[in-house]
Amino acid sequence: MNDREMDHYTCDLASLGWRKPAASAAENDCVEVANLSGGAKAVRDSKNPDGGVLCFTASEWDVFHQGILLGQL
Repeated sequence: MNDREMDHYTCDLASLGWRKPAASAAENDCVEVANLSGGAKAVRDSKNPDGGVLCFTASEWDVFHQGILLGQL
């Protein structure tokens, strides 16, 4: 999925398979992640599941995830 396709991406957020990352599953302040088509990801606040959702293309997610692993974020 490229950036242009992501601009027009819609989905039923309630039906996604949301999960908490293992590193934050025991914490109260954590996010949930759901897989979207084409390797894209959706992220939301687990305490506010009806709030906003951030969507990342597969390449954006890779950069974001690497930043976390390297301690840059």
